[in-house]
Amino acid sequence: MSRLDAAPIRIAPLPAELAHLWLDPAVHTYITAMNYPRGSESHRLPLWRDHIARPGWTAYGAFATLSRLDSLRPTYSRLRVQTPLALSDTEALVGVAYGYRGAGDQWWHRQLYSGLLRAGVRPDDARGFLRDYFELTELHVHPAAQGRRIGEHLLASLLSRRTEAKVLLSTPEVADEGNRAWGLYRRLGFSDVLRHFTFVGDARPFAFLGRPLPLDAPAADLEIGC
Repeated sequence: MSRLDAAPIRIAPLPAELAHLWLDPAVHTYITAMNYPRGSESHRLPLWRDHIARPGWTAYGAFATLSRLDSLRPTYSRLRVQTPLALSDTEALVGVAYGYRGAGDQWWHRQLYSGLLRAGVRPDDARGFLRDYFELTELHVHPAAQGRRIGEHLLASLLSRRTEAKVLLSTPEVADEGNRAWGLYRRLGFSDVLRHFTFVGDARPFAFLGRPLPLDAPAADLEIGC
């Protein structure tokens, strides 16, 4: 077991006003977790900055305290976060989750709306379903820190004070739902909204999932047009 695997984890808010301290490590965690090519950060950073300004935006991070030696390794050096956000100069950001209130002028909202229509949902029912929800935009844990239920703690913190009726997300389809992300979402009661959807500009199939809020209420299947 590496020292990073054994490091204690702290879950804490990521304030918008301190984004200059956490945004680069958070996007690096995202790129690494998604196995995207190096250099993808330059395309994602402006988008994440735009999201921070959206109504209802909230973010949480998972921080691991590393030894000074570990924190200087190239693998971890880009995850380091400065004080005052970090409690010490050896804290690294190993997980991130954020989202905001969904709205009709947002690209993701329009994509889901068009997908529901193509699936046969009536326009009025699709608009009603999308009237009051929190979009879970990103939830990622660095591969070196996975397998410790960090994603579950991040999600619980992120959703703990939301006032929307439901939370919705999209995630890549995988065979037999066989990865940690799918296991987490199913364990927390997320049900299918729309499956095998292809976003504009991305050939991979995605699933839209959702569940009612609050998170600690009994999970129930979401119904469209009821």
